Amino acid sequence: MSGHGTPIPMTSRPCGPLKGSAHVPGDKSISHRSLILGALSVGTTRVTGLLEGDDVLDTARAMRAFGATVTDHGDGNWSVQGVGVGGFAEPENVIDCGNSGTGVRLIMGAMATSPIIATFTGDASLNGRPMGRVTDPLALFGARATGRAGGRLPMTIEGARDPLPVHYTVPVPSAQVKSAVLLAALNAPGETVVIEKEATRDHTERMLAGFGAEIEVEDTDEGRVITLQGQPELTAQDIVVPRDPSSAAFPVCAALIVPGSDVLVPGIGLNPTRAGLFTTLREMGADLTYENERIEGGEPVADLRARYSPDMQGIAVPPARAASMIDEYPVLSVVAAFATGVTDMQGVKELRVKESDRIDAMAQGLRACGVDVAEGDDWWQVTGLGAGNVPGGATVASRLDHRIAMAFMVMGMATQKPVSVDDGRPITTSFPIFEPLMADLGAQLVRSNA
Repeated sequence: MSGHGTPIPMTSRPCGPLKGSAHVPGDKSISHRSLILGALSVGTTRVTGLLEGDDVLDTARAMRAFGATVTDHGDGNWSVQGVGVGGFAEPENVIDCGNSGTGVRLIMGAMATSPIIATFTGDASLNGRPMGRVTDPLALFGARATGRAGGRLPMTIEGARDPLPVHYTVPVPSAQVKSAVLLAALNAPGETVVIEKEATRDHTERMLAGFGAEIEVEDTDEGRVITLQGQPELTAQDIVVPRDPSSAAFPVCAALIVPGSDVLVPGIGLNPTRAGLFTTLREMGADLTYENERIEGGEPVADLRARYSPDMQGIAVPPARAASMIDEYPVLSVVAAFATGVTDMQGVKELRVKESDRIDAMAQGLRACGVDVAEGDDWWQVTGLGAGNVPGGATVASRLDHRIAMAFMVMGMATQKPVSVDDGRPITTSFPIFEPLMADLGAQLVRSNA
């Protein structure tokens, strides 16, 4: 698990052109939800292309602990024999969610309206992250949470014995909070209404409909209104997981900043609630094109071609776009360092409570590599030095955060001097094949203790 064991320092050296195809793993968000909704369904759900990173494997183990039969058939093919809505059994042991904020929050929601008790923990990073944003709305259903000071793990959730439907407005843009409430609503009688003022990734709504839930989504003056009828019988599905746009961000961004690069990233999910990074890069002047656009499993998909783009310009990223690219700001800030002018990122306070404080982690690392960064509670700005002008030469703290580690590995491919991170272990939580995939394209990544 990413938070335990001996650190693995890693160094990324300036490299020649990146060339070839990058077959990134399955989408992490859809992989989590496939396992959870499969466990809450009647029948056997079959999943193809599941992301087999640590985060998703922890969710698979959790579903087994709640009574579902989860089987790995090899090569990303899995099956889940579900127990039905309200059918979760009480786990015998503590549920360890490793590094996954998505996993723990969605699982808490899924069990919060069943009359069982479960205790959750994680690695050092996850145990430092606040859970009140999820446990507060779950309390409206009748669930009770007891944890450490500040609403932190380890935490015990006592599920509601007589759950009530709720009417809840999500206070901050968070797909995790919205999804936890919707999953809890499955076993509450009557109609639950969730309102989000800013739309976030909608995989949960799409998948709930696919599994047979009665769910309606309407855009109104007060925001996106989601209405779910409780206590449905969900029916097992066959799911093909599209490739993860958040993982695709790394080879795409590397190709844009490494001279002479031309990289194809096939089969990437382009759900509008997830594709904000690619829209932003194109607005900056990136040579990034969509090829073979199509629909797979109800989700828009395309092959992405990224070529070296030495003339990118800094832009003001619209705050309304933040929810559609919240996990991609770290690697966007790396690209911004190689652009000309200021890239302004507003409305991003959610980055303060991810696996690490990602604004602070990136700001400190970028400054150490010779890049000027300004920041506030809800914003940050990167002043680009232009293609080929970023010094590098620093060792950066990854802070048990996979996206911080990968962002600086990408940066080191185009800096004047190598860039290192103190610990590359967290990368396996979301992108277990990152190192060989990037090496096949031509990157020079070295484990310092190898």
